[in-house]
Amino acid sequence: MQSAKVVVDRLIERQKADNGGKYPETVALVLWGTDNIKTYGESLAQVLWMIGVMPVADTFGRVNRVELVSLEELGRPRIDVVVNCSRVFRDLFINQMNLLDRAVKMVAELDEPADQNFVRKHALEQAEALGVDIREAATRIFSNASGSYSSNINLAVENSSWNDEKQLQDMYLSRKSFAFDCDAPGAGMAEKRKVFEMALSTAEATFQNLDSSEISLTDVSHYFDSDPTNLVQNLRKDKKKPNAYIADTTTANAQVRTLSETVRLDARTKLLNPKWYEGMLSTGYEGVREIEKRLTNTVGWSATSGQVDNWVYEEANSTFIQDEEMLNKLMSTNPNSFRKMLQTFLEANGRGYWETSQDNIEKLRQLYSEVEDKIEGIDR
Repeated sequence: MQSAKVVVDRLIERQKADNGGKYPETVALVLWGTDNIKTYGESLAQVLWMIGVMPVADTFGRVNRVELVSLEELGRPRIDVVVNCSRVFRDLFINQMNLLDRAVKMVAELDEPADQNFVRKHALEQAEALGVDIREAATRIFSNASGSYSSNINLAVENSSWNDEKQLQDMYLSRKSFAFDCDAPGAGMAEKRKVFEMALSTAEATFQNLDSSEISLTDVSHYFDSDPTNLVQNLRKDKKKPNAYIADTTTANAQVRTLSETVRLDARTKLLNPKWYEGMLSTGYEGVREIEKRLTNTVGWSATSGQVDNWVYEEANSTFIQDEEMLNKLMSTNPNSFRKMLQTFLEANGRGYWETSQDNIEKLRQLYSEVEDKIEGIDR
């Protein structure tokens, strides 16, 4: 809770600074299972502090209930949350999901002014719109259906098997709209897509935690697979893109950065860092695949959030394609992954994520044809 308070307070201050001094009414955030094990439930605690409750331990040190923090003590409104639990979190932490659901519903039923309790404000609006009671309207703990994993956006991006961003957003909604209900013990996850959509449509900020210096935003595809930034924009009545934030808790002094700042930092320290990519290439075949995978994951962030700057693709193209020596090394070491890199560059351009010269595109197409021949064993 102590660590969580620092991050939540910094997140709120950053959002206020970026949003004309206004508090965010709703934050859409992700809970990962392994991260919560490593941090003893830090992101769980972030949810509790946003809505203004504290966990209470029993005589054995187990947390099975929460108590309210008064608005006076909190010093700010209670912020609504939409929680997307990973499938690992869902499978490991059923008691914690129960705790969170009870906490949110307890806050929704408080007799407090709407401008000081955004959970209640939105739950009342949604209860009226959907014709349900306030507890059902205050459902905020979502994940996959029991036995189902991931939104599959990462698979679609990795295989280039998607038509447009709306298709990715529909995948997210259809696979992630299953809710935990503390009022129906033992019932499992029930689909509540309408509540999920309405709750997300109020989000003014999206948020994820980074707690490992080994795994960052473009190391694995799961981060963008969980990201609802463009989806929230599409669901909002005003179509305004929410601010997207990442908390870097890899050091004692936790930092809250925007998603675009974090993507830039990631590109500078990994994909475009000579120490990194030369280290990768020294391992041979697998190293080329790692470079290709990172580029693909960067396109994933463009697809789900639109927070990747054009120069990231432009500099990656200069580093790996314009440099003849590098190009030949990639092609000879792992022609299959190099072909996928070329395809990813062309796809980034074709989908409007990367603006570049026609000469660059022509060169990529020509190289793609050459590497295809190489793989097929055609000697021209």
